[in-house]
Amino acid sequence: MVDEERKQRRFGGPRRFGGPRFQPVRVGEELDATIEAVGEKGDGIAKKDGFVLFVPGVKEGDKVRIRVTKVFRKVGFAEVVGEATPSEEAGEEAGEGEEASKEESEKSEEAEDSEEF
Repeated sequence: MVDEERKQRRFGGPRRFGGPRFQPVRVGEELDATIEAVGEKGDGIAKKDGFVLFVPGVKEGDKVRIRVTKVFRKVGFAEVVGEATPSEEAGEEAGEGEEASKEESEKSEEAEDSEEF
């Protein structure tokens, strides 16, 4: 019996390093990602909970919406489906900017009107 255990360990028997790993993404899933780097083959590298996703046709710093196309044990592949959807905070900031620009344009119109008189 001891010989059996040695053979299993020596020839690819059960190894348990770190326990089971689960990928945080599934094929077909869409998510917003920021391209953190560019790999040596030119694909962008995005991460989801530490899981690496390769995305072709992007540059470092791009914020894009991606769809997962393949998932392996340690890495995955995805394609760009559009621009990242803005968060609520970004939307609020954009809304404030629009209001400020409207106020500025109204003030400039009033200034133009007062110059005529």
